[in-house]
Amino acid sequence: MYVKYIIMNYINSTMFLNIKILKNKLFLITIVILLFSFFNLNNKSSGEISSSAYDFTFTDIDGKNFPLSQFKGKPLLVFNSASKCGFTSQYSGIQKIHENYKNKGLVVIGVPSDNFNQEPGNEEDIKKFCMVNFNISFDLTKKNNVVGSEMHPFFKWLDDNYDARPKWNFYKFVINKDGKLENHFSSQVSPSSKKLISVLDEVIK
Repeated sequence: MYVKYIIMNYINSTMFLNIKILKNKLFLITIVILLFSFFNLNNKSSGEISSSAYDFTFTDIDGKNFPLSQFKGKPLLVFNSASKCGFTSQYSGIQKIHENYKNKGLVVIGVPSDNFNQEPGNEEDIKKFCMVNFNISFDLTKKNNVVGSEMHPFFKWLDDNYDARPKWNFYKFVINKDGKLENHFSSQVSPSSKKLISVLDEVIK
């Protein structure tokens, strides 16, 4: 009887110890998960951006590699464009910005896109259209997706980190010298708008 008591006591003690160890392991795992979640959320809420605009590469309108890293330290004005849009005339105003600010370090980049079904032509058509009608001299990329699951990584970066995305053609994104988004403007904001010009004047300083 006494032996049976010892055996039962041993079994109970062992089970209690195992349960205690299991609880400790679960507690530690819970702590690790909570800490990971805390630091992950803290990084997002602190506004830390893991990359800059200069980390991305486009293909230009002529099919050549076009890394934004070549402009590192310079402010950028990036916009999505289309040839058949009611805002297409903004090409003229953006060309004026390019002429007025190119010697001050600003780089203007147009990104043609058919996401809003208003850029049906190929790259050759787009380039010819822009040269004949607006005589543009700033950089153009090849056609890209600027929204949706296949959007170019640059626009995904804007969306993920700044909740900024084109909702129509001729959305304008101003990148500062640190490669971060300074501000962005909708199609309704013309290239000559005081709001846009004041931001450009700030980022070229």
